[in-house]
Amino acid sequence: MDIRNICLLGHGGSGKTSLVESMLYLTGVTDRLGRSADGNTVCDYDPEEIKRQISISLAMTPVMYQGVKINVLDAPGNFDFAGEMQSGVRAAEVGVLVCASKDGLSVGAERCWKYLKSQNKPCIVYISKEDDENANFSNTLAALREKLSKSIAPVVAPIWDDDKHTIGIIDVINRKAYKMGTDKKAKRQEIPIPEGKMDVLDELYNELMEAVAETTEENMEKFFSGEPFTKEEIITGLKVGIREGTLAPVLCGSALTGLGTEMLLQTIVDLVPAPTEMPAETGESESGDAVEVARDPSGATAAIVFKTISDQYGKYSLVKVVSGKITGDMALYNTTTGKSEKLGRLYTIRGKKTEEVKEISCGDIGAIAKMDYVRTGDTLCDSKKIVKLAPVTFAEPCYSRAIAPKTRGQEEKVGTGLNRLNEEDPTFSVVNNAETHQVVVSGAGDIQIDVLVSKLKSRFGVDAELDTPRVAYREKIRKQVKKQGRHKKQTGGSGQFGDVWIVFEPQDEQEDMVFAEEVFGGSVPKNFFPAVEKGLREACVHGVLAGYPMVFLKATLVDGSYHPVDSSEIAFKTAAQLAYKAALPEASPVLLEPIGELKVTIPDSYMGDILGDLNKRRGRIMGMNPTGDGDQVVEAEVPMAEMMTYAIDLRSMTQSKGSFTFHFIRYEDCPAAAQEKAIAEAKALAEE
Repeated sequence: MDIRNICLLGHGGSGKTSLVESMLYLTGVTDRLGRSADGNTVCDYDPEEIKRQISISLAMTPVMYQGVKINVLDAPGNFDFAGEMQSGVRAAEVGVLVCASKDGLSVGAERCWKYLKSQNKPCIVYISKEDDENANFSNTLAALREKLSKSIAPVVAPIWDDDKHTIGIIDVINRKAYKMGTDKKAKRQEIPIPEGKMDVLDELYNELMEAVAETTEENMEKFFSGEPFTKEEIITGLKVGIREGTLAPVLCGSALTGLGTEMLLQTIVDLVPAPTEMPAETGESESGDAVEVARDPSGATAAIVFKTISDQYGKYSLVKVVSGKITGDMALYNTTTGKSEKLGRLYTIRGKKTEEVKEISCGDIGAIAKMDYVRTGDTLCDSKKIVKLAPVTFAEPCYSRAIAPKTRGQEEKVGTGLNRLNEEDPTFSVVNNAETHQVVVSGAGDIQIDVLVSKLKSRFGVDAELDTPRVAYREKIRKQVKKQGRHKKQTGGSGQFGDVWIVFEPQDEQEDMVFAEEVFGGSVPKNFFPAVEKGLREACVHGVLAGYPMVFLKATLVDGSYHPVDSSEIAFKTAAQLAYKAALPEASPVLLEPIGELKVTIPDSYMGDILGDLNKRRGRIMGMNPTGDGDQVVEAEVPMAEMMTYAIDLRSMTQSKGSFTFHFIRYEDCPAAAQEKAIAEAKALAEE
């Protein structure tokens, strides 16, 4: 079967889901145009998507046009769900960048373009919403050319009426003009090319012919000798240009009226390379060496799981077959688990509807049902020819919230729910922090976390609430103190007696306590040393300032006394803890705060704002490095307590153009003001 795989990308609200509706309506799959506002589109079927009127997860639908199966992947435009866009790009041969005509070049479109380039994936640009009041094709095209690339080449010219409304389009390659018909089935009608548009058409046509000329030596010679290219040569040349990334054709239209949709489908069929025409993929052999995986229909099977759908309808692993084919009765080797997997039933997916199929052929996309041990990013391959394909690369989670059930005793329900949701969305992480006694969920931003809380309620029936994650401080002492700990209890019969003198002092060899003994003359018998050490180690779990763990402490047992009958291990353990409690408040204790290494990537123009903001967060700037494409990477060391809302703040400071990574590096003394605040919070928490 002839196949094309495309992924629709772009800023939120640019009209991607509506464009899919237009394709389905035009090809007769649906009998009406769904609208996001009405909650009846094929691709936005999740209750959360209908409620919020935005796409949240990657959706797929095949469209048949002129005998070619076009797998359309509709990716969310919201930055919190960028992982879904990355999954879609992994499976598609070409990204279709959707830009709304009145918005010009949006931040989301720019980010998607950069991502496509980083993945070496070709791009087609579709300027949408040409029927909007303030639509401006020329301005958007100019912005694309200026900001993105000189490879932007329009294959379409809009036809405007006197009020600058788009009423038709000119197909530059075929030199034909169209307007939308008045019949219900949205068929276009050919019209004569308007007089005033011939010059524009000739100019754009010549630009395309130059692009064709650059693809081969023969074409170059033919172009310079003034000989026209045949239709075949034009299509082949443009196809090569798209595949090699030297050409990004621009189309336009309106999903609402259907104008331009058929031309987009025709362009996909004519110019988008079939999966089997793309260069071989680089994978890893069993021994870890790089190997080429040719896109060969008769080769050994190799497929990548690029998305998992785990909902009330069941669990589906979405796969792209890179080589060979998949049939329902196969057993394939999973390179992640190292085990063979017997495949379940195979399906093709259209939104939330599934249709069983016998096989998924080379280059095609489909779903395997009920694969319990298969995760997003796994490679399924022939056990006789093991190869690991490149997984989907996701950005690190950068926004964290503590999550807990509103009703006590439902912690397990929250944990189970988050684990199930994590199968479907691997871009967030969950950590049970034993030290701060919080479950912390980290993702790309507040909307993603908010959606997770909503899904916990709707799918798993558990109400959860969010809070600011606590910071894991530490405590240490700054001077030496010697104290006695004496435990004596007499209550008829045998009593308890333990008596120790311990020197407490700071050390910088290791974070854990260093225990030593310098007892002379057997004042404390050797068999009680382990009890003294155990008592101190248990005491170190809670410091004296705010109850945080005590670190970099050295405790030396120097003297004491014992009773031949009443002394016991428990008595000496208690005595050691009494010495600890008496000594540490006098040893000049101080709070240590965790410091992280921040790397924030921003366009040059935001440098002043970012540096000013980092100073307010008590950050130390360590350096600045240009990336080569107009961005700067600012490196800084910042206290973790100051970074809780950074993901949201950075977006508002940079209009969503900034990104960052942040990792813990060490502990440092906490300044007085920050220490007072942390101690007050810890005391309030303890009282609670």
